[in-house]
Amino acid sequence: MKKRLDIRNIAIIAHVDHGKTTLVDELLKQSGTFRENEQVNERAMDNNDIEKERGITILAKNTAVNYEDKRINIMDTPGHADFGGEVERILKMVDGVLLVVDAYEGCMPQTRFVLKKALEQKLTPVVVVNKIDRPAARPEEVVDEVLDLFIELGADEQQLDFPVVYASAINGTASETPDQTDGTMKVIFDTIIESVPAPIDNSEEPFQFQVTMLDYNDYLGRIGIGRVFRGTIRKGDQAAVIHRDGSVKKFRVSKLFGYLGLKRLEIEEAKAGDLIAIAGIEDINVGETICPVDNIDPMELVRIDEPTLQMTFLVNNSPFAGREGQYVTSRKIEARLMTQVESDVSLRVENTSSPDVWTVSGRGELHLSILIENLRREGFELQVSKPEVIIREVDGKACEPYEATQIDVPEEYTGAVMESLGARKGEMLNMVNKGEGQVRLDFLIPSRGLIGYTTEFMAQTKGYGIINHTFDSYQPVATGYVGGRRQGALVSMENGKTTPYGMMGVEDRGMLFLEPGVEIYEGMIVGEHNRDSDLTVNITKMKQQTNVRSANKDFTVTMKKPKILSLEEALEFLNDDEYCEVTPESIRLRKKVLDKSSRERDEKRKKLTVKTN
Repeated sequence: MKKRLDIRNIAIIAHVDHGKTTLVDELLKQSGTFRENEQVNERAMDNNDIEKERGITILAKNTAVNYEDKRINIMDTPGHADFGGEVERILKMVDGVLLVVDAYEGCMPQTRFVLKKALEQKLTPVVVVNKIDRPAARPEEVVDEVLDLFIELGADEQQLDFPVVYASAINGTASETPDQTDGTMKVIFDTIIESVPAPIDNSEEPFQFQVTMLDYNDYLGRIGIGRVFRGTIRKGDQAAVIHRDGSVKKFRVSKLFGYLGLKRLEIEEAKAGDLIAIAGIEDINVGETICPVDNIDPMELVRIDEPTLQMTFLVNNSPFAGREGQYVTSRKIEARLMTQVESDVSLRVENTSSPDVWTVSGRGELHLSILIENLRREGFELQVSKPEVIIREVDGKACEPYEATQIDVPEEYTGAVMESLGARKGEMLNMVNKGEGQVRLDFLIPSRGLIGYTTEFMAQTKGYGIINHTFDSYQPVATGYVGGRRQGALVSMENGKTTPYGMMGVEDRGMLFLEPGVEIYEGMIVGEHNRDSDLTVNITKMKQQTNVRSANKDFTVTMKKPKILSLEEALEFLNDDEYCEVTPESIRLRKKVLDKSSRERDEKRKKLTVKTN
């Protein structure tokens, strides 16, 4: 079978923070793709503000480098399981994967997740053991771990015979053995060319292209990015897009783009094996096929794992609604959510009986919180409810998602971690002493047991613990207490501005979330109560002024520093009867029912209902 020997298509997959994006940076630099005087930032592929701030890849990116006389198309994929939908789509575009594994940490939960997806697609793997310059690196042991993981995931004989490259991406070096380092990345380039199969050259057959990513341009409209699986396409050709529902729409290819380095370049034609972008279709979506008008032949739609977590998004109706946001109406919010669904295949948005409320489902807390963060940065104002797991019926039983959880923690904190996860219905599967006072714990735990657990975990381990989890399976719903907030909330009883005097009066009742001088409203949550019940407080109280001078000399009183919650911490804190109000300038927590007497009536009614049942 004829092959296109001038091209290779690979995806870089790994657990989060194992060095994928840094490795891509070095491959770009050392391939000579950039001019000598060109300024290139670190983590050049992560061009989204949130990606730069958090140091994580959220959206898959494609680039290409020229090496000798060959073009290597490279897909950089996210490491977080919450963005697994991105990984699954990308793997359909490539013929091989670079599996990057940290030389100290070894195989982690997302390593398993991304490798499983790659092996299912029958892709050719190349293993890159990265960060061999780390003081505690153990490259040989890590290779054994990787081999065990391949066997466990059912790799075939050809996949088990994977080449191994040892690298330090941050230093730009790679070699075939861990104890010697070549001063360049040449070994990685050579291994890709030798090991990853070249795409089949069937460019004489009828054209077939599948969209795996979407982009948008104000001038060109929606742009479909994907791989040419067969045939040839030219700018100006008449083509047809086969939509997900089976309908066919004709269009003219207005522009074709290829990739080199960080640039998208306009091209005149593309052949089988090329990764390209096509413009000219108004309503194309991920997974749809483009083919000639006279040869309608749809490809199998991309199958994506279903969401496991859902939240309610609703129009902001707090007393401060409309003050800080640019887009506040249900029409604007719904249009933006529907736009997101078109490019994010792991997301689901459903309408409810109310036109101001939507159920939004995603792959995890991080997936949904990044969507909310993007909305507020774009000027949207909205409210969201506590995240809830999606219950499914499997073989007639109600089942909930469970997560495979891996924890690395100093030895002295293992007792506290095991006790807290046990209380959240976690089952310990394995415990390994890694030396140097470090212990690795493996748990299987209901997903709802992990909602809001990160803050507690960081407090338990004094910030030294590392927790990673990924979706494992649906299992029968666990009974009894499974996670959730144990502490009550401090709730404002007044409208006004917070005062130091009012705040100091309630400091001993719990932890406050606000600075002095912040405007608040009745029913807004201002802190966490020391006890498990809610407490209504007045932190807008002013000190009474009199014209009688005190006999006691004034003395300085020091206030405790309040805990200012990030968006993730605010979402973790939420209870069933609370909302998080999100605007471009503020993140506020509030009770669903703002009036104290109405809340108390509702509480009494609930207790009566429970008793009668």
